[in-house]
Amino acid sequence: MNPIKLYNPGPINVSEDTYKAMSTAMIGHRGSDFVNLYEDIHPKLQKIFNTPEPVYLSTSSAWGIMEASIKNLTSKKVLNCCNGAFSDKWLDVSKRCGLNAESLSAEWGSPICPEELDKKLSTNEFDVVTLVHNETSTGVMNPLKEISEIVNKYEDVLLIVDTVSSFSATPINTEDYKIDVVLTGSQKALALPPGLALFTVSEKALKKAETIPNRGYYFDFLEFHKNWKKMMTPSTPCISLLYGLQHQLNKIFNEGIEARYERHQLLNNIVHSWVNDHGFEHFAPDGYRSKSLTCVANNKDIDVPAWIKRMREKHSLIINGGYGKIKGTTFRISNMGDETAESIKHMLEAITDTLP
Repeated sequence: MNPIKLYNPGPINVSEDTYKAMSTAMIGHRGSDFVNLYEDIHPKLQKIFNTPEPVYLSTSSAWGIMEASIKNLTSKKVLNCCNGAFSDKWLDVSKRCGLNAESLSAEWGSPICPEELDKKLSTNEFDVVTLVHNETSTGVMNPLKEISEIVNKYEDVLLIVDTVSSFSATPINTEDYKIDVVLTGSQKALALPPGLALFTVSEKALKKAETIPNRGYYFDFLEFHKNWKKMMTPSTPCISLLYGLQHQLNKIFNEGIEARYERHQLLNNIVHSWVNDHGFEHFAPDGYRSKSLTCVANNKDIDVPAWIKRMREKHSLIINGGYGKIKGTTFRISNMGDETAESIKHMLEAITDTLP
């Protein structure tokens, strides 16, 4: 049986050469071999994060760091920017952590409005803002520059940004935008299996964390920083995934980071042309569409699960049938990772062949 090729928005396809890199012989995580591994990947991660600050490694999903960020940094109230399933969930997580939290909400399929954010922050109620840069559930890319400019007007407010489905597919200007926490996961555009989170924390945010009691241990930012100084991690790291990350980073910089961004834009354009040519509509508005995936409105009212079943059985590939409350009324197509124009066109031919 042929393996199923994944064109859902993560986990995505992992290349054979990456699997091979992940099979590199195991090493101890408290010795010089691990230090050498971390020292090799660290400056490359800094370049993609666009930051001179440390980049930390967490053996967890990105949700571990999403929860950790609000627990490490909130002393007053969290403002969760909500415009899709994952940003909505962040509000739920904030409340489950016992934090005082409120939403700044936009309709699913719409971006967060910077002017509305400014109104909220002008109340001086909040000290933390969370934002999902690329809302994977809806295909909406929020205006990160404009939002960061608003947050930076308020000296005591920290900005936490989830870049899980945008990291390495489009530029993330952490330093220029003065973002306090930027986090991502391994299973999206980095084209690795799940299980690794990567994040960077500003000096301002680390100082804030020092004032927060009951941070715990596993996700304590100060523990990450203390261990980073020795090129270590607080707990046992997922070493095989780090070998895969090292390999993927070498591929990224061999391609060239700007060329990588251009390739993702090209592949995204190919998918958008397919959407237009086949009479479908975009769920996200023009100007706010993801570069790594496309969320398509099912305006033709097709049976999406049956369609995906046909493409799986006939062509051994799948796309995603929508997420959360828009499941079935939308579908999502990924173009992130190691995909090429050839592989994306092949996928589009297969899903066209199985359209009802």
